[in-house]
Amino acid sequence: MSITPFQSLACPLDGEPLYLEGSTWRCSAGHSPSKHDFSKHDPSKPSPSKHSFDTARQGYVNLLPVQQKRSSDPGDSKAMVAARQRFLDAGYYRPIADAVSRAVLSQAKRQSIRDTPFSCLDAGCGEGYYLRQLASAAQDALPLALMGLDISKWAVLAAAKQDSRRGGQQEHSQTPQSQWVVGSNAHLPVQSQTLDSVLCMFGFPVMGEFARVLKPGGMLLQIEAGPSHLRELREIIYPTLKPERSSESKVPEGFIHHHTERLCYSLALEGAEDISDLLAMTPHLYRASAEGRARAGALEALAITVEVRLVHWLRSE
Repeated sequence: MSITPFQSLACPLDGEPLYLEGSTWRCSAGHSPSKHDFSKHDPSKPSPSKHSFDTARQGYVNLLPVQQKRSSDPGDSKAMVAARQRFLDAGYYRPIADAVSRAVLSQAKRQSIRDTPFSCLDAGCGEGYYLRQLASAAQDALPLALMGLDISKWAVLAAAKQDSRRGGQQEHSQTPQSQWVVGSNAHLPVQSQTLDSVLCMFGFPVMGEFARVLKPGGMLLQIEAGPSHLRELREIIYPTLKPERSSESKVPEGFIHHHTERLCYSLALEGAEDISDLLAMTPHLYRASAEGRARAGALEALAITVEVRLVHWLRSE
């Protein structure tokens, strides 16, 4: 399987390219990555950057500087990540993952004349479920370069750990399949025009940044909740439901709307744990009142609708 971690990272402090030296990512500002001998530095030239970022032993790199944080521990909590991991590993969102994999691999096949791997960033990757499913679907068909980014260190840690275990099970595999990065969609630590595709799964799209990092003709696949998504759960935890927003998306600057798919199916959740995990992995956990959460917590079974829109955007040439 020709799947490798994406390499074209950028320094989150000055935007300059990063290069990997051992297990450390170093900023190339004022320094050529091909020449690492600082002893011959010319004082008349800019000094080499001091920015460096170590790869954690679990296999991820933190590229979220403190000035880009809004709290000391941003993003999903450890408990939310664990709930999402249990729920997704149970296969409840497998049809969504399959649809995403088909879309990405279809785009990759259209661009397969190139020798370089098809690169894909999951911007808001959570614990890495959708990238793992993509890697499994690709098999030996296409070379891929994958990267998962999330602002939650707990999510990225979980993703890296699972990738490490998965890599150990693959014959001749010595490295993770994906590059796992703690970072922000608002300041993607990625070099400009280096990505073939970006995934935004129920996340927080920053279209300007997505446009910057995508190559001309690259694909942004945005997964959004449809009007009936988790409606039965929402009817239980909220007194009334808000009117549905229009499904028409304004075309963001730098993109062309290619097409939109709709995916809808039903789930039968059996057992309080699965229902609790579903609630815990969504923003509804914090939006619902204590009474609403208690009503959901008393359930032992729940038939629920899953409805999502897959919006395909292409980066303008």
